[in-house]
Amino acid sequence: MEPWSLLVISLPTRATALRTRIWRAVRAMGAATLRDGVYLLPSSAGRRGDFAALAADAVAEGGSGHVLAVAADEDFRPLFDRGAEYGEILAEAEAIPAGDRTEAAKRLKMLRKSLAALLAIDFFPTDARASAEARVADLEEWLARTLTPGEPGWAEGAIRRRDPAFYNGRVWVTRRDLGIDRLASGWLIRRFIDTDAAFVFLDTPAGQAPADAAGFDFDGAEFTHVGGRVSFQTLLAAFALEDDAALTRIGRIVHALDIGGISVPEAAGINAIIAGLHRRLADDHARLDRAMSIFDDLYQA
Repeated sequence: MEPWSLLVISLPTRATALRTRIWRAVRAMGAATLRDGVYLLPSSAGRRGDFAALAADAVAEGGSGHVLAVAADEDFRPLFDRGAEYGEILAEAEAIPAGDRTEAAKRLKMLRKSLAALLAIDFFPTDARASAEARVADLEEWLARTLTPGEPGWAEGAIRRRDPAFYNGRVWVTRRDLGIDRLASGWLIRRFIDTDAAFVFLDTPAGQAPADAAGFDFDGAEFTHVGGRVSFQTLLAAFALEDDAALTRIGRIVHALDIGGISVPEAAGINAIIAGLHRRLADDHARLDRAMSIFDDLYQA
């Protein structure tokens, strides 16, 4: 097993500022404090170079600093137990106010940042980590649904190929107040799947849609979020359109703007344009008509 790293420093009494900076630095690294001026990190932390930099700072200030290799020892592991810290994450999660969505979003963002910092220094994960990650993920899903009522969950399973001939001249139903996924999907349907498509936008399409309508982007719809794909990407797969490089790239833009994930350079600009479209036009049919030319231009680009 690779040796662990031990930082041993001694500073003159006057070096108060450096003492504080070193303490903050080793704490951020997740180092265990064995005694004042003696800090330990496992080899998996990969921070030996950072320890060396702190040792050099100590020497430059008139003190001493050494980085030593220490044989790995299972007895050291309890020094890095993060159970109490994950407990604090869970306590903060339970304190997030369900009745104030704005405050909940703010506090959840801070909680996610705290969790990310903790994950970075959790060298020996336990069940406490999994519990905290699951709880924060549940809260994020809850908040997404709260801030965007009707936003579909994730369906599982393979996406069945559809015969385009069966979808000519159909009525297509989705949720009203069109967001990026529904706007892009509407464009895709009319341009590549059903040129004579008619669209209906409802508050609760799952209960109000005509029996023969094709639904998209709501729970229970024929075309919705499946296995990590947003509805636009599900339509691409269902109608064998994924070989079109431009459509696939637009799919990545829609995915990033709708649910997050890896972004692409065009995403910020498209997001700004769609935001302006929403402010300028209140009617969903007018929004979709305007979006047709936006996505036409994007596709050509």
